[in-house]
Amino acid sequence: MRIDIISAVPELLESPLNYSIIKRARDKNLVEIHVHNLRDYTHDKHRRVDDYAFGFGAGMVLQIEPVDNVISKLKAERKYDEIIYTSPDGEKFDQKLANRFSMAENLMILCGHYKGIDHRIREHLITREISIGDFVLTGGEMPAALMTDAIVRLIPGAIGDETSALSDSFQDNLLAPPVYTRPAEYKGWKVPDILLSGHQAKVEEWLHQQSVERTKRLRPDLLEE
Repeated sequence: MRIDIISAVPELLESPLNYSIIKRARDKNLVEIHVHNLRDYTHDKHRRVDDYAFGFGAGMVLQIEPVDNVISKLKAERKYDEIIYTSPDGEKFDQKLANRFSMAENLMILCGHYKGIDHRIREHLITREISIGDFVLTGGEMPAALMTDAIVRLIPGAIGDETSALSDSFQDNLLAPPVYTRPAEYKGWKVPDILLSGHQAKVEEWLHQQSVERTKRLRPDLLEE
């Protein structure tokens, strides 16, 4: 799998893409992640990639030309399953989308910045707009890193125990059950006896019940889906 991320501030992506599960997946050649500096694709001598918006309104806007230049170059080299724009008003990112994207061969993510991007980019160059929530960030780098993490950890081999990802929250529209570890008792706070029983079938039944109860209490909207 290959993920290309386009950013006007690529330094923001250095840390989250080079640690933990993502780093292990890259080291094992399970995924290629390439970050492209948008400023490398502008003809402006000052390497500017933004300008004032036509009409009224404050804030700078990413220009269409450098974005078109980098997208066109990458598309000439390979076919992309999706060209994603991180946008606060896009489709809400969730576990279902993470599962779907994890099966892609090539993904491209354009990080928004400043006030936004020239709308012609959204009309002609983007195949999907994704939001991580109903709030606004300074740029799309953190959403891009978040999505990359959620996608990469689902690639077979990225996690040591592949069944771990299958029991995460939001798989099957349920929240994960509570988890415990040693010691079995701490300050009088005890681990539920069922988890110490060694009876696998009863433990699995209890865990499922806990998932359902937590989902009903905390995220009933998931059960409605």
